[in-house]
Amino acid sequence: MRTSLNYLLAIGIGLLPVPMLAAPPLPASPAAVPAKRPLPAPRVPRTPGGADIGWSCLLEPSSRVEVATEVQGVLDAVLVERGALVKRGAVLARMRSGLEEASVTLARAKADFGTRKSTRNEELFAEEMISTHEKDELQTEAMIAKLELRESEERLRMRQILSPVDGIVVERHKSAGEYVGNEPVFTVVRVDPLHVEVVAPASRYGTIRKGMVADVRPEQPVGGSFKARVSIVDPVIDAASGTFGVRLTLPNPGNALPAGLKCQVSFEGAP
Repeated sequence: MRTSLNYLLAIGIGLLPVPMLAAPPLPASPAAVPAKRPLPAPRVPRTPGGADIGWSCLLEPSSRVEVATEVQGVLDAVLVERGALVKRGAVLARMRSGLEEASVTLARAKADFGTRKSTRNEELFAEEMISTHEKDELQTEAMIAKLELRESEERLRMRQILSPVDGIVVERHKSAGEYVGNEPVFTVVRVDPLHVEVVAPASRYGTIRKGMVADVRPEQPVGGSFKARVSIVDPVIDAASGTFGVRLTLPNPGNALPAGLKCQVSFEGAP
């Protein structure tokens, strides 16, 4: 205690210097704080030649058709199964058509008789044994019989379900013996050519144009590289995602590439 009093007394008479307490550091001024630099905008990776290394894409059928029947009835026979390759106009199934077949037979007999009758009366007209009016009536009857035959054949044709495109049957919805109405009986897809669907960033709008060639690389196990051409560039940008759609057409002879594959696409000559 005595030592503390002597220390304070020495300070009071000036023998010892007054200790200085360190002042707290002042906060840095706003100008002294380094500003955060904005992150650079993402760049599309490029090859040494300048083309985009790749955007994600999807291979899709160029058309998908839900094939239905033109008339209601009961399926008599289904001629194709799922996975079958079909040509345009190929018969996929037949409906019960006994009445229509009988109508065709009757109409054909009438048409044949009308043709023979008209031919015989040509000779009679040449010999002036019938009038021009009678000849005209006979020719008209023969023509009507042919038109009725054509109508009957068309009704019979409507009892068949035909493929509208060259493609692959991917679904069979009905079987023989089932009643069909307006619902689809088959689903047929066309995969030659394929459509390559791409979602591109809005920053590239205007750099991709219709007719441009692109390199499409399907994912494994298919792999490889194929040339496709831009067929559609959507004229509207989606505001929510900041993207726009691009469609390319990819020839697919022999249906070598399956639809539904993911892929990568790079555009040749894109700035």
